[in-house]
Amino acid sequence: MKERLQKILSHAGVCSRRKAEELILAGRVRVNGRVVRELGTEADVRKDKIEALGEIVKPEPLRYYLFHKPDCVITSVSDPVGRRTVMDYFRRVRERVFP
Repeated sequence: MKERLQKILSHAGVCSRRKAEELILAGRVRVNGRVVRELGTEADVRKDKIEALGEIVKPEPLRYYLFHKPDCVITSVSDPVGRRTVMDYFRRVRERVFP
């Protein structure tokens, strides 16, 4: 499935979407050997060879967790008020977690 390069780079853990835009504009991203400098360019991470900063971009493996959220726990990565979040229960998980 084709997606914008910014999104592909972000989901692969290369950088944020905004940083990906900077890399694309700077000519630091290649798709199938061709330098891409246009924002909004689409590619398929499973079919196209995508390189950023000289490294091949591979799709991040997906892992799903079923979690029975206790009362008084919010579904967020962080909370400025200091309430407990679901991330408090996933501290040992090495992959990025998106609640």
